[in-house]
Amino acid sequence: MMKASFKARYEPDKAAAAATVSVNAGDFKLRASLTDATVVNGPSLNGLALAVEKPGFFIVDYNVPKKDVRFQFMNTIRVAEKPLNLTYIHSKGEGRTILDGALVIDSANKVSANHVLGTGNTKLKYTYVHGGLSTFEPSYDLGKNAWDFAVSRKVYGDDVFRATYQTSAKNLGLEWTRSSKQNGSFKIIASVNLAEERKIPKICAETTWDLEM
Repeated sequence: MMKASFKARYEPDKAAAAATVSVNAGDFKLRASLTDATVVNGPSLNGLALAVEKPGFFIVDYNVPKKDVRFQFMNTIRVAEKPLNLTYIHSKGEGRTILDGALVIDSANKVSANHVLGTGNTKLKYTYVHGGLSTFEPSYDLGKNAWDFAVSRKVYGDDVFRATYQTSAKNLGLEWTRSSKQNGSFKIIASVNLAEERKIPKICAETTWDLEM
C-alpha cells in the first residue's frame, strides 16, 4: 500500500508546502519527503529526505542535501506492570543525542521526560486526560527553570481547541484543529508575545490532505 500526504502552511508574509510518500515493504516502511524548495526554480535535492522505518522499533532518516543521518530507536519495557516507552535519537551531523521516556500510568495519566545528552536541557511533563475530552499538560524545563502549560479540549467530534503558555518567553498560543478523512485536516494557529510592548498576534494556517493508493 502507498500513502501520500500533502501539507501547506500559510502566513501573512509567506507560504510553504511539503509532501510525503510512504510505501509498505513487508514489516518496513519506505518514506520520501520533500518541500517546495525541492521543486521551486527547477528540480533539486533541497528539502529532500529519505527514511526507512520499522514501526515500533527504529527509524533511519537521511537528509539528502545535508548528507546527515538521524537514528531513532524505540522500545517498551514494563515498570511495576506499567509500560515505559523509551526512545533514543541521535543526529550524526549535529552530534546531538536525545533520550526520551514516557511512563503510562493508566489511560488518563502519563509522565514523560526528555533529555539532551551533554547539556542541562531536561524537560519533565505530566499529561492528564479528563473524560477523554480534555487534556492538561504542565511541563517543567530544568535548563530554563521555567514552567510551560497546555490545555486542549475536543468539541463537536472532529475539532480540538488548544491553548499554550510558555512562562520563560511569555508566549501565549491558541490552536484550532479539525480532522476529517474525507476533507483532510486544517489548523489555525495564533500566538502573541506578552512581553512585547506591541502585542501583535501572529497568525498562520495549515492544511493537510492524506491519500491511500
